[in-house]
Amino acid sequence: MITLTGWLLALLALLILLPVLVLFAQVVLACLPARPVPLAAGPRPRVAVLVPAHNESGGISATLASIRQQLLDSDRLLVVADNCTDSTAALARAAGAEVVEREHQHLRGKGYALDYGVRQLAAAPPEVVIIIDADCQLSAGSIDTLARCSLATGRPVQALDLMCAPAGAGLKVQVAEFAWRVKNLVRPRGWARVGLPCQLMGTGMAFAWADLAKANLATGHLVEDLKLGLDFCRNGKPPLFCPQAQVTSLFPTSDDGLSNQRTRWEHGHLGVLLAEGPKLLGAALLQRNGPLLAMALDLLVPPLALLVLALMAIFVVSWLAFALLGVAFAAAIASLALVLMGAAVVLAWARFSRELIPFSVLLYAPFYAAKKIPLYVGFLLKRQVEWVRSKRDDSQ
Repeated sequence: MITLTGWLLALLALLILLPVLVLFAQVVLACLPARPVPLAAGPRPRVAVLVPAHNESGGISATLASIRQQLLDSDRLLVVADNCTDSTAALARAAGAEVVEREHQHLRGKGYALDYGVRQLAAAPPEVVIIIDADCQLSAGSIDTLARCSLATGRPVQALDLMCAPAGAGLKVQVAEFAWRVKNLVRPRGWARVGLPCQLMGTGMAFAWADLAKANLATGHLVEDLKLGLDFCRNGKPPLFCPQAQVTSLFPTSDDGLSNQRTRWEHGHLGVLLAEGPKLLGAALLQRNGPLLAMALDLLVPPLALLVLALMAIFVVSWLAFALLGVAFAAAIASLALVLMGAAVVLAWARFSRELIPFSVLLYAPFYAAKKIPLYVGFLLKRQVEWVRSKRDDSQ
């Protein structure tokens, strides 16, 4: 019995060690000098910026203003007002965008809006399509950088997508901002340093028209961007991380907005991880497909809070087994994973977030993770499967 218990605990410890090793490797690699991305010289390709929008009247004017100032005369700016019940469409027209309105009682979600927009562009297709969410701001030169990078590589290109804590935000939002930065800046930068692809993040994405026109966009998947990136990689077009282009948005400050947002992202991520992760890993190994293997390993890293909770649980149980049964191997593996996890978090903070939050905020992280236990229990008992827009502060 002791032997069987030891092997089972060792297996669990190894399963948690794998994503910790991936995270640690990504953080260490991210601390090295960034690898430059290729940019096409000469005239910039014709661009269409596609903005899916559902009840975004509070912020869409500012988003479109940040886009329009970067467009050339030959470019297009298309807003898909999807099942809107507010003034989104009118505000977008007033801001100088082309607007199409979509209404459907059952087929709801960002994927359907994107598919509708792409079909609208098909009559006069651009060379490059850039997708921007309706609540984002673009850094200067982002459109040009994304378009040139897409043309030079022939691959989907992902800008740096950051969410920021509003002024005066509490500890919970500050920790969420740090976790987001680790996920969307540190980890993809680490893989990019050694020429590996990144996941698509939903906004700040550039595609060659010929590739996007063939993609299966019309889904109500919770994380349609994650699925789309994996599909492109399977087809030999692994997404490229381009942090020189940047999109930013703000976390909701309301509890309802944060809860809706986290539930959609994390239930969607975990659903894809369980459904696709092992299959992707096996397929990548059988095909000796390095980019697909890198994306599969990245996918196997769960949300940071869940990883911390799982690691702490394995650590406590394995050391109890050591104390009561003398089972040492699992405790050693769990201890190694805990040390690597702690080192990765501290290194990511020191290199990429020192100016963002004081180190004392990280001490709240275990409590932040504990408060998300109901979210993960909900995934097991009643998983969210339908796309639901997060409440913005303007819609409270």
